[in-house]
Amino acid sequence: MASFGQTFDASAVEPSNYDVLPPGKYLAQIIASEMRATKDGNGQYLYLELDILDSQHAGRKLFDRLNLVNANPDAVQMAQRTLSSICRAVGKWQVSNSEQLHLIPLIADVRVRPPKGQYGESNSVRYLPRTPAAANAASFAPAPPTAQAPAAHPGVVGQAQTPPANGLPWKRQA
Repeated sequence: MASFGQTFDASAVEPSNYDVLPPGKYLAQIIASEMRATKDGNGQYLYLELDILDSQHAGRKLFDRLNLVNANPDAVQMAQRTLSSICRAVGKWQVSNSEQLHLIPLIADVRVRPPKGQYGESNSVRYLPRTPAAANAASFAPAPPTAQAPAAHPGVVGQAQTPPANGLPWKRQA
């Protein structure tokens, strides 16, 4: 048992709103992330917490899970593609820590998944760059790495980084 030290009045505080967000594109940013063990303990997923930054839903949270370590190769491939989308949306071609993706605005294209089993409706998220220029820069064919300083990519916000030759920022270069 934990004493509050005073009486809490629930009528004075609005309850949390866990309703799904309506479909749409929202300006958002990742504010927290961590690797967590899967329920069966045989894998890990990257847990992401996002804040909505605009519209009447500003301040609402979105959550996502990317199964980066899993016995199912399809689940891993889907998670890696989503991570690639996030990296491209924030202009980071190579990351070694999920914190490098924090606090950089991106577009969260939110959709509503229908109820499944015991669970009600839920949101799914696609990640898009904030600007069309960044989208164009993110869709070019990756250049092979060079020994010189990385070239700037037009329209990419933040420090310019050359994308890896294999187009997969989470895989090590040979």
